[in-house]
Amino acid sequence: MSKPKVLITHCEVPSSAIDLLRTDCDLIINDEKPYPNIDQIKAKAKGVDAILWSSKLKLNEDVLNAAGPQMKVVATMSAGVDNIDLNVLRKNEVKLANTPIVLNESVADLAIGLALAACRRFTEGREIITSAKWTFGPQWFLGRDLFQARVGIVGFGGIGQAIARRLKAFDVTEIMYSGHSEKEEAVALGAKLVDFQLLCLQSDFIFACCPLNDETRGMFNAKAFGWMHKSAVFVNVGRGELVVQKDLVKALQTNNLLGAGLDVMTPEPLPKDHELLKLSNCVLTPHVASATKRTRDAMAELCAQNILRGLGGEEMFTPVP
Repeated sequence: MSKPKVLITHCEVPSSAIDLLRTDCDLIINDEKPYPNIDQIKAKAKGVDAILWSSKLKLNEDVLNAAGPQMKVVATMSAGVDNIDLNVLRKNEVKLANTPIVLNESVADLAIGLALAACRRFTEGREIITSAKWTFGPQWFLGRDLFQARVGIVGFGGIGQAIARRLKAFDVTEIMYSGHSEKEEAVALGAKLVDFQLLCLQSDFIFACCPLNDETRGMFNAKAFGWMHKSAVFVNVGRGELVVQKDLVKALQTNNLLGAGLDVMTPEPLPKDHELLKLSNCVLTPHVASATKRTRDAMAELCAQNILRGLGGEEMFTPVP
């Protein structure tokens, strides 16, 4: 009996996942660097039974058609599934799994780092040193404290809760979160549910870590930034499209926010002449919140395990409904 064929869409998927799959599957690997385009992925997809999707590109009907009707399992190496056409997969009865939970801690670590870097003005501080504008005075170069701040978290899932756990160590005054319903986990963390407008109005720090969907797309817009006060810090570790970016740029340019820390933006990669890169009150990292060896290994291994279970007719560990 022939082994099922599995396409791995990036040659740098951790070897631990490849080793898990190789025993029971024939592997086809995209070897193009820095990453394959959609045509290169489609060219290698023909006849595969499963795909380990490690790409920012959209897995759409063209990819499924290129693979063929025998294709039944997709595992995406991400918690978010906004790069997957869910309707097409459901229509074709293709099982989908993602990688939540295993990346919560590393993403939360970076979120706190971005908050600290923004509120203590790391980017501007480096510019002051390199431009020889370093001076001193009791009112010079003041930032704000995370200590005893009021914090709002938009998206109180695993990542939001991991951020809240870290915030407890900073003795924040209050943790608020917005969403459709109260979370049981919020009680132990001392977090309270409020509506989105109130969260923006009252928070000193706002963390965006919610999934991207039709409801959340563009939710951080001119109106939302207008609700925030001028000493507030905005941090986004969710998706760039949660934000109307031109509205954020304007809020930062006019000092209607103290600062922002962004791991995600639009587009990605960000053009080197983009307005965000000209703002001294904006700290940027290149979508690397889950980029630690431990986390990426865990994400890849979870993908491999989901593929093996899906191909074997078993319930996948982290299926996407």
